[in-house]
Amino acid sequence: MKKHAIIPVFIPHRGCPNDCVFCNQKAITARTADVGPEDVRNIIEQYLPTLTGRGLETIELAFFGGSFTGLPIREQSAFLQVAREYKQAGKIDRIHMSTRPDYISPEILDNLRRFDADTIELGVQSFDDRVLAESNRGHTAAQVYEACDLIKDYGFELGIQLMIGLPGDNLEKCIYSAKETVKIGPSIARLYPTIVLEDTPLYDMYKAGTFHALSTEEAVTITKEMYRILVAAGIRIIRVGLKSTDLISGSGSDRDRTQGHTYHPAFRQLVEGELAREELEAQLEKLLHKPSYSSSRCHESGADTDLSDTCVTFFSCSESFSNMIGNGGCNRNYFEEKYPMLSFSFKIDYEMPRNSFLAKI
Repeated sequence: MKKHAIIPVFIPHRGCPNDCVFCNQKAITARTADVGPEDVRNIIEQYLPTLTGRGLETIELAFFGGSFTGLPIREQSAFLQVAREYKQAGKIDRIHMSTRPDYISPEILDNLRRFDADTIELGVQSFDDRVLAESNRGHTAAQVYEACDLIKDYGFELGIQLMIGLPGDNLEKCIYSAKETVKIGPSIARLYPTIVLEDTPLYDMYKAGTFHALSTEEAVTITKEMYRILVAAGIRIIRVGLKSTDLISGSGSDRDRTQGHTYHPAFRQLVEGELAREELEAQLEKLLHKPSYSSSRCHESGADTDLSDTCVTFFSCSESFSNMIGNGGCNRNYFEEKYPMLSFSFKIDYEMPRNSFLAKI
């Protein structure tokens, strides 16, 4: 059962005057009307009746969109005052916002602490200065380290957002960014493959042939390795890929608004499904090559191992079952095609932890 709920408040793009190459500012500005402190109150009141009585451990108010700390301090305070009121009343538990590394300072953090904020997510995107420059991020990697140190020194929970496949990016640079993230030690992270949206400089670069957009397969391969590094370090990954509601553009379907096959609606499942498949196949190969098992299944000649009529059962908890099967059943198909001599079944073990998989013969 889900124990954590978020009340999202979308703050328009006023807090971020920068022109990153991947960002469609016109669409962001047109997406919603200007939001004020009373709108925050209305949004909270709209969500609370649907959240109470569900046994939730945490209700978090999150300011998304733009860069919250890029707003004038007076505006930040007006929003935060409403949030703090609900937190002090026990109706929400945490206050969360997203911003940029270059919009962090002692003055800003003093104000956030005064209003009892909890989590600050930084849109880092990359730790490579060339990638940041070619993406027109407007900040350097050095500013990222400084901002992260300040946030942690002030006692806030830190989150880091990374992007995959930006201009000038490659596998090695993405792995470097993941490893640098581990060194900093945030509590949470998000991994976003770069989406080519219409009406952006990146779209123009893509059409001109000066930018190569990653295919879905390429993005999954890179993201999977970054995911593995972050999870091994105990960093909780709260998002992988964009939801369709994150695609802020004009009319038309999600795929009409994106270019180069850069968007997949189930990107996280593609990544976690591949990781599940690799884990299960590693276990399966060990089982098939166990001396005790191989010798008991050999032909009388001893030349080959007879695997006919062998049933392999894969287990996971209910939450991870879809990843075990794979998007569209791709993992099931993979094992049946690669190991035609075996029969496979997929079962739920309610005692297993999430993202844990077990193969048995």
